Amino acid sequence: IFFLITFQRLSMGFRSGDLAGHDRVLIWWSSIHTLIDLAVWHGSLSCWKNQTIRIWLKRDSGQYWPSIYHTMPASCSCMSFNPETRRLSVGMENGTISEFILSEDYNKMTPERTYEAHQGKVTVVLFVLEMEWVLSTGQDKNLTWHCSESGTQLGLYRTIAWVSGLQFDVETRHAFVGDHSGQVTILKLEQDSCSLVTTFKGHTGNVTALCWDPAQRVLFSGSSDHSIIMWDIGGRKGTAIELQGHNDKVQGLCYAPHTRQLISCSSDGGIVIWNMDVTRQETPEWLDSDSCQKCEQPFFWNFKQMWDSKKIGLRQHHCRKCGQAVCGKCSAKRSTIPLMGFEFEVRVCDNCHESITDEDRAPTATFHDSKHSIVYMHYEPTTGWLLTSGADKVVKVRQTRPDTLYLIQEDTFMQSIFLGAYMCMKESVFLYSLCLCVCQQLWDMTPVVS
Repeated sequence: IFFLITFQRLSMGFRSGDLAGHDRVLIWWSSIHTLIDLAVWHGSLSCWKNQTIRIWLKRDSGQYWPSIYHTMPASCSCMSFNPETRRLSVGMENGTISEFILSEDYNKMTPERTYEAHQGKVTVVLFVLEMEWVLSTGQDKNLTWHCSESGTQLGLYRTIAWVSGLQFDVETRHAFVGDHSGQVTILKLEQDSCSLVTTFKGHTGNVTALCWDPAQRVLFSGSSDHSIIMWDIGGRKGTAIELQGHNDKVQGLCYAPHTRQLISCSSDGGIVIWNMDVTRQETPEWLDSDSCQKCEQPFFWNFKQMWDSKKIGLRQHHCRKCGQAVCGKCSAKRSTIPLMGFEFEVRVCDNCHESITDEDRAPTATFHDSKHSIVYMHYEPTTGWLLTSGADKVVKVRQTRPDTLYLIQEDTFMQSIFLGAYMCMKESVFLYSLCLCVCQQLWDMTPVVS
């Protein structure tokens, strides 16, 4: 069974086409303050004006039919789905989290519990089966965790800014929290309390995505400053590796453990697949100096040396390989340094440029163009499917090889502005998504999993 869960929220649109005949279906949407969905099915017209959750099942015939239509009391902002328990946790803009249990045939959704978790919009919700916890963050700058069995709130932590990324490690009970100040906070959560472990400050923009690898004990963080930082949590040495391969805000991070590759996407449509099975180096800290550390020419704020040498001060630059403060003349050359995360050419001093060999310039990442501005991404390693949704209201699925991760096929199959995730169970593949409007299949698509 292939099923799709969708949310409607503050949108207007129409669909035309024969859905039952599995022909091409067109969708157009524009954001306004009401929702009117017009669908043409065999010449009939059905309209809705509400906020709903819908589940679309793909039958044996290959046709999609809605199996669940549930109205929510408020606009939905995030969600989490656990395939083992079929528990669907939905965060809403009024600060409430609603839980549902889906039936085995995905034709029924039973309300389970409601949490009054936040005073503002819920930004992230995460269900932890091993702990029976529901973790959530909101625009009220609170991180809360509730007991999913009793529904009671177990604890609360106040962050310095509203949280946009949340990951949890079951083994150590560490919560990784990324917020809009650019800080990553590690908290030790207990049944009724929490303690601050440490904070990481490496981004100049807000944290937009987090990805945790429990096997290697490495945390990846993406930011609006276009950078990705790999934090070595397990090494306990504070090692931070920068990855510079995007020209716009990083929107999503996924890790493929079987190939040890990191997938990142940005709002400019770029998808980068990083080889994390190589020995990478930390970028050096930039050194401070009043004069060029190569030719000793004074910088423009060094008035004394300028007066003594009767020379005009120069602008300060830094070599990305050694970190030394240099002038423009001593750092006129550019080079890639992939092992330091610089997949694009950056400024290096003359000495470092001569020391960089062709082997050092060998790329450690591959670049792909999704041809739309990505707002969400998810990778399912079992099937090798990579899912992206864009601001152009198009959702794309790309087929990758399971042994070596690179894109070999692309299918555009639905339109919407949506956030979602793609999961794989034993003999069925299903897609669950948080939509700002209704999603449905666009193109006829050959199933990857029978």
